[in-house]
Amino acid sequence: MPSPRRAQSGKSDKDKGRTEAPTEGGDLKFDLLGKSVIQSLPIGVISFDSDLRIIEANSKAIKLIELGDYIDKSLAKGMDSSYTQRLGWTKELKATMSTGKRQSFDSIGYTSNGKTRLLRIVCIPLVTVEGQRILGGTVLIEDITEKVNLQKELANAERLATVGQLASKVAHELNDPLDGILRYINLAARIIEQEDLEKPKEYLARCREGLMRMVQIVSELLEFSRGMHTSAEYVKAEQIIEDAIKAMEAKAEISNVRLLRNYAGEGPQVRGGNLFQVFCNLIKNAFDAMPDGGELHVSTRVESDDTVVVEFRDTGKGFAAENAEVIFEPFFTTKDKGTGLGLTICRDIIERYHGRITAENAPEGGSIFTVYLPLAGNP
Repeated sequence: MPSPRRAQSGKSDKDKGRTEAPTEGGDLKFDLLGKSVIQSLPIGVISFDSDLRIIEANSKAIKLIELGDYIDKSLAKGMDSSYTQRLGWTKELKATMSTGKRQSFDSIGYTSNGKTRLLRIVCIPLVTVEGQRILGGTVLIEDITEKVNLQKELANAERLATVGQLASKVAHELNDPLDGILRYINLAARIIEQEDLEKPKEYLARCREGLMRMVQIVSELLEFSRGMHTSAEYVKAEQIIEDAIKAMEAKAEISNVRLLRNYAGEGPQVRGGNLFQVFCNLIKNAFDAMPDGGELHVSTRVESDDTVVVEFRDTGKGFAAENAEVIFEPFFTTKDKGTGLGLTICRDIIERYHGRITAENAPEGGSIFTVYLPLAGNP
């Protein structure tokens, strides 16, 4: 069967081979298709003219940054002064247009609607079809917050695994000789005490104090290096807190710290297990932060998403703002005799219960450590 032939167009031989200009309807459809594609992109797209005035932006761009009339001012609006001084968006965007070369900026912090995101910003010059004149430019904005956080978590997990293996090896190597030395010091101290020799007794007491400190460090290294058991037993959060407070009562009296409680009336239940260790550590840290005495407010509440919140608020000096991100990192400490493992172990225990812990400075002074845990029966 012969193939169908196109209807004759009535063109002369002179017109054959010439491409027809698209109809007005075809232009409109193509324009609508292009806009639809740009609006559906998972990244922000903003076009601007040679005066940096914004011509058009898709919905993703509107969600990522606070748009004004001009692109340079819109980019600078959500960034702190250190970013804007370093980058100088007016200068950077004009440089893109003058050189005709694209520029990329990674991990730019931008705050919009109270939320800070990490953005990857790419500036591309917009040129005519002939490439002879630059009309303006296009800015592509990608939210890379989750990607960066994931990379940090993976790097941190690898580093912690290495540190854990090293800590385990060191702790096991030190544990046996420490035990032997401590035993012989105790025996020597007992004999010297019988002979009533004051100076040797004082020297041995100092040796024993130092060794006990080393034993504590080794114990914390072992705790940090090994996987801890997660108990399936549910108990009231207040019961665990009260047990921890009772264990720390003597230190509270010595430290001249007043304990204040404000518990949720319904007595929320959480998984027990190692939480006693967590609460003891947080209470002890609060005492250490108040060497001249003060108040420790311990409270519990249940939030709408079935999360139990336990808050430890002290009236100490707080901590440096730049330490907020690293305070839970292994071996980071602000104490003269700290190991830097206590808060790391607390975080690891809480995360095994699918919870989280945060640290912040209180506006009125002091620090706030907050533990978030799933309510009993909530996965």
